[in-house]
Amino acid sequence: MIPKSPGAGTTDAQTHDRITYIRQMLAELRGVAANEGADMLCYLIEMACVEAGDILSGKRQLSVANGERNKAAGMPVKPPGKIQF
Repeated sequence: MIPKSPGAGTTDAQTHDRITYIRQMLAELRGVAANEGADMLCYLIEMACVEAGDILSGKRQLSVANGERNKAAGMPVKPPGKIQF
């Protein structure tokens, strides 16, 4: 069972399906990064994939309580341009 974050408004089944989808997409992205020789990117994607697996198996909570986490740096993130293969 996957614990929901407060106010998420989704069922456990929907959350499970979405995390499963994210994990599958991460696996595909890892393959793309590996083909490009992006070792650090592969590592980071693998860590995200492990995190998703831990959430699915119940080893890790879906979210950390607000008081227990560090705040985001607030750095602006630019959207990527067109992806070229």
